[in-house]
Amino acid sequence: MTHRGNVRANNEDNFLALTFDAKEVRFLGKTGEASLAGSDFVFAVSDGMGGENSGEFASRIAVEKITRIMPRSFKLSAQRMDAGFSDFLTELIYAIHAEMMRLGQSYEECAGMGATLSLCWFRPGWMYFAHIGDSRIYYLPKGGGLTQLTHDHTHIGWLRRQGKISERESRTHPRRNSLSQSLGAGNQFLDPQIGAVGLRPGDRFLLCTDGLSDGLWERNIEELLSDPNTDAGILVGASLENSGRDNTTALLVDVA
Repeated sequence: MTHRGNVRANNEDNFLALTFDAKEVRFLGKTGEASLAGSDFVFAVSDGMGGENSGEFASRIAVEKITRIMPRSFKLSAQRMDAGFSDFLTELIYAIHAEMMRLGQSYEECAGMGATLSLCWFRPGWMYFAHIGDSRIYYLPKGGGLTQLTHDHTHIGWLRRQGKISERESRTHPRRNSLSQSLGAGNQFLDPQIGAVGLRPGDRFLLCTDGLSDGLWERNIEELLSDPNTDAGILVGASLENSGRDNTTALLVDVA
């Protein structure tokens, strides 16, 4: 579910849900169930930034580039080349970044555009993820205990990881919206976060842009995800009721 929010005139968020094998790529519907037995699955959210409509364009570039590049990885999956996943996802991040930088330098209307990206790649037994920016991936295992898998690439995110400020303090900090890393936007240095989580039945994964976390405290997110009836629409609706200052996107994946 994605929503432009209660303030913004347009929605600069984009999301992606697709499955692929060695032969084809298929986009997934809004809701559904499918097996990992014969294909891999990729889910991603991207929050664009830039003047006019270039933010929306930037996030669209991110998800379209994923659609073109990810199927190449199916050979890795088929051959169980686990060691290659980190390198592949890092190369994917850099390829998207290079495309945004090229467009930003070539077209005046694209100058300075950028985007965040949080991506989950599901295959039998594992979820691999790649991340840059301040969108987030949350993990709620069957036994409970919500974990934010991704690091916010902001000064505030660093302060929180160091235990120097609380969640409440981070929401009013003057630098809360300042990104230290993103795709494009003239960034010369990237250090994407790459990781993996073993899958078990009953696990839930939430991918979201910062509009969602702006409207929901972490305890609210955990409470909502703990209810098996909660879907992405419920999460977005709850966030909009409390804030809605930004575009808000949620993508929820259940492992059965």
